[in-house]
Parts: sequence; C-alpha cells; structure tokens
Amino acid sequence: MSVKLLNPLFTMGGDLKSKYCESFLSLCHLQELQTRRKTRQLEGHNIEISSIRQPLWVIEELVSPISLASQRHFSKWVEKPELIFALIYKITRDFVDSMDEVLQPLVDKARLVGYSCREEWISAMVTSLSTYLAKDIFPIYLDLLQDGSKISFLHLIDQMISFDKRTLSLISNSGLLLSLTEDENLQRVSVLRVFCDRPDWLDIWAEIELGEMLDKLKSAIQIEKNWNTRLQGTVLMSGSEDYNSPAVSGVLLQCLSATIDRSRPLPSIMHRASFIRLAGAPLVREFLDCLLRRCQEAEGLTALADDDALTKVLYSINAARYCDSILLEWSEDVFFVEMETEGSSIFEEESAGLREFRTEWIEKISTVILRGFEAKSRDYFRNKRHWQEKAEGGWAMSKAFVGALDYLQGKISKLQECLNEIDFVTAWRTVATAVDGLVFAGILMSGAKFHDDGVERFGGDLDVLFGVFRKWCLRPEGFFPRISEGLRLLRMEEKDVKEEMSRGKEKWLRDKGIRNLSLAEAEKIAKNRVFTR
Repeated sequence: MSVKLLNPLFTMGGDLKSKYCESFLSLCHLQELQTRRKTRQLEGHNIEISSIRQPLWVIEELVSPISLASQRHFSKWVEKPELIFALIYKITRDFVDSMDEVLQPLVDKARLVGYSCREEWISAMVTSLSTYLAKDIFPIYLDLLQDGSKISFLHLIDQMISFDKRTLSLISNSGLLLSLTEDENLQRVSVLRVFCDRPDWLDIWAEIELGEMLDKLKSAIQIEKNWNTRLQGTVLMSGSEDYNSPAVSGVLLQCLSATIDRSRPLPSIMHRASFIRLAGAPLVREFLDCLLRRCQEAEGLTALADDDALTKVLYSINAARYCDSILLEWSEDVFFVEMETEGSSIFEEESAGLREFRTEWIEKISTVILRGFEAKSRDYFRNKRHWQEKAEGGWAMSKAFVGALDYLQGKISKLQECLNEIDFVTAWRTVATAVDGLVFAGILMSGAKFHDDGVERFGGDLDVLFGVFRKWCLRPEGFFPRISEGLRLLRMEEKDVKEEMSRGKEKWLRDKGIRNLSLAEAEKIAKNRVFTR
C-alpha cells in the first residue's frame, strides 16, 4: 500500500478542469435549491432543519466509482480484512487534502452552508465501506463463528477499531472545528456503525468478548494465591487506610476496564451502554457469585468459628467494597453519566448487589462473634447471686467475665487486622450494639438483686468492657447506652430511685438524661436495687 496514487483533482487542467468545476457547481446549486425547497415546505411543522440534511451529492458522485473499483479487490481479501481497511484508508488520506484545497471553495461558492468537503469525503468513503462490510464480509465471518472461529471475528473487529481511529485523526488533525460529538455525526465517519444498524451483531460481539473475559477471570479466581495476596494501591477515598483487597479483585477490574475500552469506539451512546451491559456487567455478577460461594463454603465448614474461615470472609468483603468503590468512581465519569437512565448508573444493579453482600456478611460475622461472646458469658449471666456478694481481695470485676472479654477483644482485633477501615467501623459498632443488648437483658433484666458491692463489681465489669473498645473510639460508653444508663440507675441514691422516680416517672428519666430505657425497664432495675449501707 506504499504506491502513491495520482490525484486527478490536482493534476487535471485546461478544459477538463473547467468542465469539471462547471458540473460540480451545477450539482451543488441543484442541491442548494432542493434544500431551500424542503426548508420552506417544513416551515411551521416544528421539525429540526438538521433532520433534512443530506450528504453532499457531488462527493457521493466522486466516491461511487472509486468504491466500485476498490470492491473488485475486496473479494480476494476476505481472509485478510486488514488489506481492505488499508486500501480504503490510503485512498481517503491521499485525496483528503484536495477536498480542502480544490472542492471546498466550489462548495462555498455554491452557498451550500454547513458542509465540509473533508468531512463529507471521509463520511462517504466510510459509508461505502460499511455497506460492503455489512453485505459481503460480516455474513462470511458470522458463518465462521458456527465453526468456533472467534479469533477471525475479533480480528475483524480490531481492524475496524483501528481504521476508525486513523480515519477520525484525518478530521481532528485538520484544524477544522467539526461537530463529531453527537451520535449521528459519529456514525457517519465510523465503520462500527454496522453494529448500530444490526444490534443482533452487537449482541454476538458482546457475547464473544464476555466469553474471553470470563475465561480470564475464572482462571484467576481458581488460583488461591490471588485471594491471599493483597492488591497494592487500593487506598480509601479518605486516603488514610487501605482496602486490604485481594489481588483477584484487580483482575476483575482489569477485565471490566478492557471490556469498557472495547465499547468506547462505538459511535452511539445507546449501543455503548448495551455492549457494556451485555459484556461487562455479567463479569461483576460472576465475581459476586464467587464471593458468595467462598463465604458460604467457609460458613459451612466451621460456622466462621476459626480465624481462617473468618479471614476468607473478611477478604471477600474487602473485595466487594473495593470493586463497588471503583464502580462508583467510574460512574461519575462523563462517559458513564451519558449512559444513565432515570438517574441510575449503568452498574447500579451490580453495585447494589455488592453492597447487599457486604451488609449481609458483616451482619453474619457480628452474629457469630456475639454467639461466641454469649457462650463464654453463660456462667457470668447465670450467677445472679454474685451481685449480692462482697468483693474478695479488692477484685473489682467478675472473674467469669474475663474470658468473654478476652474472646471479644481477640475477634475484634482480627477484624481490624483483615477488614477494610470503613467496614471495620460498621462491624465493631454492630458488635457493640449487640453486646449492649445482650448484657442488658442477661444481667439487668434477669431479676438479679444488686447490693452495693454488686453495683461496684458491675461497674468494674463495664469499665473493662469499655476498655476493649477504647482502642477504636474515644468514648466507648456511648455505644453501650442501655447498660450505661442501667449502671447510672444502680449508682443513684436510694431516695432517687425509690421515691422520686415513682413520682416523676418519664419526666424524671428525661431530667436524669436516661433516654434509652423505658419506664418499665427503669422501674425493674430500681426494684432490684438493694441498699445495704
């Protein structure tokens, strides 16, 4: 394709050039008259004038014989589409300067407003090639797909994408301000327009791309090292901590990004969105299904009681958090904003699935930790008499509570070690809320009688409990409102809880700052308070 073609628009002269220019102008004048006539006919019909815009007739007449001559070669190059694209690009490029220098002045002279000969030339050449591809090339390649020849089909797509990039550069590098931002204009200069005309072919292409990426993703998923190796550089939006996400989440995003990049050359927002939904969104759903399977396997083997199973779930949560954050970041890009429908991003459903997964498994982990804490606190809850006994040897807390608190601290430390910061905060706060309710019901609502030493011992227990959480917050008692307020009632003077509360009731509780206990709960705690001093 290195042979230099002689451009007759530059080489012709004399009478030939005069006759050509005369014929050119005549056809331009005819089109200009036709345009004005249609404009007058459409006045008052609320129809955009741009909708009646036609290609430049003179350029179509110029392209037609060139296209027919080129197609005689195409039939020999069916298995080498790169030669077809190379020939059309060379012809388009070699003639494009003459459009600006020779023909554009004639179009301007004919007063055909809004036409660029360069753009019309490129559009006409691309249109003729697109028509040939749709009629004679694609049917052959689609038949080859029946024999499993995906490589040939993808090679054809690669050549189309490459051709479009080079063709668009002939416009963008011209220095002219051309309106190629709208879908309709982009389709005029893109051979990928065949997918806009045949969405069923777009579905086939998307299915092939999805198959390729699913194979890559599934291979990465099966390598356990990808789950145990942290993905570097996955920093939270706050910039302070790491997502602690496994490397396999990076593989998903690489596959998804590559799929999105394949859609970018499509000259229609609607068809780009369709391609991504068909070839990209299923990748996220497959990954989410894998996360769910891993967590269910871990739960089934040990009920998440051991640290290995817990770690597997925590890393899965991290992967979901990281992927969701990237999808959210992408959705704010104008490329995806254009695809939004009714305010929903293109990955809205997949992001919702990732968020639901995180919420469900954080809740499950919190429940597992709470069950373990409850099991280790069973003797502590059962022994109601020790709230009536004197403290021995200055020991200001219940020995039966030590093991439960040690277990709780170990599990939450494991969460901090493995879980991303955002979900860790959610997890420990969920555990704290559950422990608050469990201790409140197991101790304060159990009917146990509290003597003075028992109140002191219970206060010591809560001090140690709050100390477990003080590593992660400045005022941990705020996350245990019910037992904190219960202890406050136990520490009040006898007159307050025996007389004034019975008279003031709800107002008295509000005045004392007790807002998380009902009157019935407060009265029960007061009833079980035994003053011995």
